[in-house]
Amino acid sequence: MSFNLATILTETAMSSPGATAYTFMGAAASYRDLDEQSGLLAAGLLENGLRPGQVVGLQLPNVPQFLTAYFGALKAGMVVLPLNPLLKAPEIEYHLADSSAAVLIGFDGIHQEAAKACEQLGITLYLVSFGSGDLPEGTRPFGDLIAAAPLTQPGGDVRPGNADDTAVLIYTSGTTGRPKGAELTHFELYMNCTVSGQLFGARADDVTLAVLPFFHVFGLSSVLNVAVRYGGGLSIVPRFEPGPVMDALERDRCSVIAGVPTMLQALAQQDSAGRDLSRLRVAVSGGASLPEDVMARFEEKFGIRVLEGYGLSETASTTSFNRPDDRRALSVGKPIWGVQMRVADTRDQPLPPGRENIGEILIRGHNVMKGYLGKPEETAAALLGGWLHTGDLGYQDEDGFYFIVDRSKDLVIRGGYNVYPREIEEVLFAHPGIAEAAVIGKPDDRLGEEVVAVVVVRPGFDLSADDVIAYCRERMAAYKYPREVRFLPELPKGPTGKILKNVLRDG
Repeated sequence: MSFNLATILTETAMSSPGATAYTFMGAAASYRDLDEQSGLLAAGLLENGLRPGQVVGLQLPNVPQFLTAYFGALKAGMVVLPLNPLLKAPEIEYHLADSSAAVLIGFDGIHQEAAKACEQLGITLYLVSFGSGDLPEGTRPFGDLIAAAPLTQPGGDVRPGNADDTAVLIYTSGTTGRPKGAELTHFELYMNCTVSGQLFGARADDVTLAVLPFFHVFGLSSVLNVAVRYGGGLSIVPRFEPGPVMDALERDRCSVIAGVPTMLQALAQQDSAGRDLSRLRVAVSGGASLPEDVMARFEEKFGIRVLEGYGLSETASTTSFNRPDDRRALSVGKPIWGVQMRVADTRDQPLPPGRENIGEILIRGHNVMKGYLGKPEETAAALLGGWLHTGDLGYQDEDGFYFIVDRSKDLVIRGGYNVYPREIEEVLFAHPGIAEAAVIGKPDDRLGEEVVAVVVVRPGFDLSADDVIAYCRERMAAYKYPREVRFLPELPKGPTGKILKNVLRDG
């Protein structure tokens, strides 16, 4: 079946060309504008020698150029690789090399790490800049990717391709190995934004707060794609700061808030006296478990309902969701249309409903990834028996609501960001003075979880907690490095030599 995800933009631009696609720093652009600009970008990519099927890296904060590049690359039949702007050079280099990316579009002002990675790999770095000065040597302006004319009028030639072709690569990781690129297809992403939008009643007159990072599957699929699919507007905010976000909610007349629990908690603590927030009608929460007291305080503050959902990078975002008229506190809701979930024991056999029957959450349906790019063994293990094995533990109640109780993969979710212990452990093990290391999470009132490193120092070395933190900080993104370091003479291990992280957490 021929299909391209960029169709959600071209169809909206044809039906509502003058409707506002986004507002950013007081300026607005219509769907006609976005369609034309992304068409020019598509033509520019092809004119610069890129070919359909190649990977285009996007390392941008939430700025309008992300939308232009995203839909432009899709229109040209290319694969989009969203990257966190906070990544350091070795991390960027790994992602670009593993995905065989042909080009990287970055942001002036935070380009230094990207420039190092691109130079190492011989990849051209195009920079988005809001200044008028000269760009750093070896980089090219984003404008060089804008062609003189789109492939066709209006909007550019959307290459249909195949619905099962990879549209987006979202890198994720478990507790073993390096990050893996989850291949999400045009059809999977289309179905996910279509079904998700229906669940909370997405409308063409909605304005959605777009402060969740577009590089994350939640912000990309459940915010950006949903808004464009249903013709609503986006209030683009580059980073989360409670005061400016409250300003945006009022200024842009937002009706939908999408965020992680820590965002909702911070907004619930803001003074809203004198503000006109009367257009707000619903909030969507995901990325981490939503505490019941946070939900209650937020709903009381803003007078709207919070609908919690659950999903993974491997499921194109949403897997389950609480409906406006059918929700349960602390639950992640019921499976969305066309998706099945079940709780399984260690032999992959289904477990009956009940809090006492906790097992691994398995998923299958139109939202499950094709697989991990270039990793057939990991793909086969993850999709064993046709079900995605999430590694998350939970149960189902008698009414069909699902509850997540733990992350068996040891994933740490810090402020809504996924932090993978093994990735940090590999950095720690590279330190000449560290003999053993384990990374765990601990509860944190503000961020949900905080990253803790537990290390064993080699004889003859004198390391402080500050030394270890500084070492990590130089080598990884700010949200990853540990804020606390504990020292032990040895790490607790089981009979097979596996480190017992449950003992470390309990200790």
